[in-house]
Amino acid sequence: MNTDDGRRPRPEHRVVITGTGAVTPLGEGVAALHQRAVKGESGLADGEGRCREFDPHAVLSRKEIHGTDRFSQLALVAAEEATRQAGWADGLPYAPERVMCVIGSVTGGVLTFEEQLTALRRNGADAVSRQTMPMIAPHAAAVQIAVRHRLRGETYCLTSGCASGTQAIGSGVRAIRSGSADAVVVGGAEAPLTNFVRAAYLKAGFMSPTGISVPFDEGRDGFLMGEGAGVLVLESERSAERRGQPVLGEVLGYGASSDAFHVLSSAEDGVAAMDAIRRALADAGVTPDGLSYLNAHATGSARDDRLEVAALRGVLTDALETLPMSSTKSVTGHLMGAAGAVEAIATLMALNDGVAPPTVGLRRPDAELGTLRHVLHATPLRTLPGRRAVGISTTFGFGGHNAVLVLGSGAGTG
Repeated sequence: MNTDDGRRPRPEHRVVITGTGAVTPLGEGVAALHQRAVKGESGLADGEGRCREFDPHAVLSRKEIHGTDRFSQLALVAAEEATRQAGWADGLPYAPERVMCVIGSVTGGVLTFEEQLTALRRNGADAVSRQTMPMIAPHAAAVQIAVRHRLRGETYCLTSGCASGTQAIGSGVRAIRSGSADAVVVGGAEAPLTNFVRAAYLKAGFMSPTGISVPFDEGRDGFLMGEGAGVLVLESERSAERRGQPVLGEVLGYGASSDAFHVLSSAEDGVAAMDAIRRALADAGVTPDGLSYLNAHATGSARDDRLEVAALRGVLTDALETLPMSSTKSVTGHLMGAAGAVEAIATLMALNDGVAPPTVGLRRPDAELGTLRHVLHATPLRTLPGRRAVGISTTFGFGGHNAVLVLGSGAGTG
């Protein structure tokens, strides 16, 4: 965040990350997300990314599991990791009414919805569970996290297609900067692996019919769907310093826009997408040559990859050709409302470790995308002497929702 006169913002306006949590097809925890991705391992199997190792029983009670959809369970477990890392295990460090919760999701409790709809059709209305409504509501994950951790600040679900998780983070950043919250639990959660959702995305022409699509590859034919959750704890730098909490990184900048073009497709001109990228960089006070890593939205759709690269090139210009770029979706699949949050965490982990994970499976980069520095294997990141690593994470969602984050590593945050 830049001030009007170009000086560094005051500590109460700098938004730092003190906790992260993730459940993805690569396993439970942020360490699994980064370490397995760096090794070139994939969580994809049979054309989708399922969290096969996920077991909510280690964190949630049987009552909690019985009363929550899988997407809420994923969010709750990720939030538990994030809040513990932030030092909240023994209670909130702030007044409960000063802590917000914003969780993005697209399909909400669709798994429960399908199960209960089947019960209705087979056995009538009496077969429908009385817990159905609170389980299927998209805001259920945010509410469940707030209840579990006694967060009494503003709590809501943000649903804006694939940009939901990123915009949830952006909402948290704005809340802390404005002084309306001392801390915010933000992120995204999705468990969309149902026959109905698969059929809907295939019919719309977005999902890969072959199940072997790789972002940026010349043979890509659509996205591979996945499930998971990513949660971050945001605080002001001053608040974290006061309680002696280690800082994992900083949200330096956030930018968002809307194509105002179509309910599903992105606009060909890329004007709004470029606006979001420019706004994030300007908010961070970072120039393109100051970036160390780019975690691209990169769904695996030939059209969307082309539009994203064109927008990036329109803003980053020549710097794009030498900037290490990779796609987390190559190992997790498209996590939809959780994608932006999980990819922000992946970006932060790469910056702090100084190593960019590869786009796994990329063998034939599409030459029509122009000169790009694809990360094909784990690659050390370049940083200027005495400076921390800075990365950018992009999300461009269905309906023209564009949201971009610029993140700084933990080193040098103070």
